[in-house]
Amino acid sequence: MFSAYTKEFRYNWRLAAPVIMGMLGHTFVGLVDNIMVGQLGAAELAAVSLGNSFFFVAMSLGIGFSTAITPLVAEADSEQNFARGKSALKHGIVLCTLLALVLFAVMLFAKPLMYMMDQPQEVVVLALPYLDMVAISLIPLIIFQALKQYSDGMSLTKYPMYATIIANIINIFFNYVLIFGFWGFPKMGVVGAGLGTLISRFVMLFLMWYFLKRLEKTKAYLSGLKLFILEHSMIKKIISLGLPSALQMFFEVGIFTAAIWLSGTLGKNAQAANQIALNLSSMTFMIATGLSVTAMIRVGNQKGLKRPIELRRIAKSIFIMGLILAILFAAIFLVFHQTLPTFYLDLNDMEHFMDNQNVVQIAANLLIIAALFQISDSTQVVFLGALRGLQDVKIPTLITFVAYWIVGFPISYFLGASTRYGSIGIWIGLLAGLTASSIFLYIRFDYLSKQLILKQSKA
Repeated sequence: MFSAYTKEFRYNWRLAAPVIMGMLGHTFVGLVDNIMVGQLGAAELAAVSLGNSFFFVAMSLGIGFSTAITPLVAEADSEQNFARGKSALKHGIVLCTLLALVLFAVMLFAKPLMYMMDQPQEVVVLALPYLDMVAISLIPLIIFQALKQYSDGMSLTKYPMYATIIANIINIFFNYVLIFGFWGFPKMGVVGAGLGTLISRFVMLFLMWYFLKRLEKTKAYLSGLKLFILEHSMIKKIISLGLPSALQMFFEVGIFTAAIWLSGTLGKNAQAANQIALNLSSMTFMIATGLSVTAMIRVGNQKGLKRPIELRRIAKSIFIMGLILAILFAAIFLVFHQTLPTFYLDLNDMEHFMDNQNVVQIAANLLIIAALFQISDSTQVVFLGALRGLQDVKIPTLITFVAYWIVGFPISYFLGASTRYGSIGIWIGLLAGLTASSIFLYIRFDYLSKQLILKQSKA
């Protein structure tokens, strides 16, 4: 019985691995920023955390919206409907570009909010110019996402990975020379990290377009797009799928962003520690996100082929893979919770020695909580991917809102006060929200997949 699921592992991994590498690439940009900037001190690390908190909210909306392209392209590809696939790509590029410009403007107008959020003054001063750079980088990133989601829908998951890896190498180089001022480059500190990120994301977009234009399977899709001739029906379809998906990601990223802001009220050390634990958790989350995209592709394909029994079996095989990996990462976090935070700070810096030691200890405690929510965090995003493959987005949006903002955030806010559990209390709220989301999203998938089987048996 179990072999019915494990026999799918090889193909699941073949699809997921390039997506995982690409998603890790996005997170690796933040990892490089954090580790390099962390050498400057806790205030600089907290500034990157605060600046990225604004960026991640906007990015979540853009990336979430772009996921509408994948199931539409996957379904069109399985039906061999070239015109529909090309239309989904064209309209996806246009809508993602417009959304990127709007989100960029919103980020700039939102900057004064930093002064109203009870954050450390020295952190705000450092965060503002960093935010300017990463705000601009949002535009090429979201356009890249449109092309990536199309490529994923065509089951060409390795090309976004190539683009992301190359862009990350470029990011590491520019971060190194611009943060610290090597080889004749100016020493720009936190701003240098933002500029390195900006350059790398433009490179990533160019490479993705270049790959797709040269591939035999895709070059016809990118030729003669006629971007200014749009169809109301396809715009409506992408928005109807993309907007709820954007809100789903926004609700989840939003509660982690709230954790950053709540940590900031506890001081720069708590905020820096929160950023370390969050960055490490996001690395493992991106692996689960790769499986989520695999679920979206394979469920979308089976939906197009009208094979609901296979759809359910394949989806469960991906769920099992996600659970196995989540247990593995939970064990790693528990075993190395004291060691992992030390990579982010210079513990030989005598000027900031006490602060850095305090940051490491807080982060180590948070990683214990992070180990516990690996299972719920990983499984909920895979369940969400399967539901997107079914093009079911409205009820999951409601589920994520309730889980994160009715269950999770009130717990984080109440327990996270300095007079209660502080940083640990904030993360207990995250654990509660993720667990609620995982349970209810699985119930939703279980119900819908059984309904499809029942409907086919009656036909």
